[in-house]
Amino acid sequence: MASMLMSPVKWWHLIARFVTSLPANSPSVADEIWADDHLTKGERSLWVQLSNQDRRHSIAVAQRFVEDRPDATVPEIAGALLHDVGKIECRLGTFGRVAGTLIGPRGKRFAAYHDHEAIGAEMATNVGSAVATIELIAGSGPAIKSLNRSDHA
Repeated sequence: MASMLMSPVKWWHLIARFVTSLPANSPSVADEIWADDHLTKGERSLWVQLSNQDRRHSIAVAQRFVEDRPDATVPEIAGALLHDVGKIECRLGTFGRVAGTLIGPRGKRFAAYHDHEAIGAEMATNVGSAVATIELIAGSGPAIKSLNRSDHA
């Protein structure tokens, strides 16, 4: 059960993410417009497949990312917005993701959940995203520290 041996910061992030994932309301119109301004048409086609909870989370992360990195480029902001887009493939809701976190990458859907960065990077590549966008989704690139701070705030 190595997945249960996480730092307190990681646990706190997961608990906060769980609580904010419970309401199913969609992002505000203003937030949807803000996201649209930073996504290409292909990226938008991926982003709208995320659940309302994931879209709200992605906007919050991307807005913190811009605060942390005021000189962020549009492709970097798109990467922040799409950082969890690979989770579409796992088709897990909030409670399934909790189970996947605790159980680890056993089975196809839990494995996809744990591999969402690589899956998301491939999805972004397929819609023609910029290299900086793909790198952030994959968990790399020069802006990754800002994304990690923004995602775990």
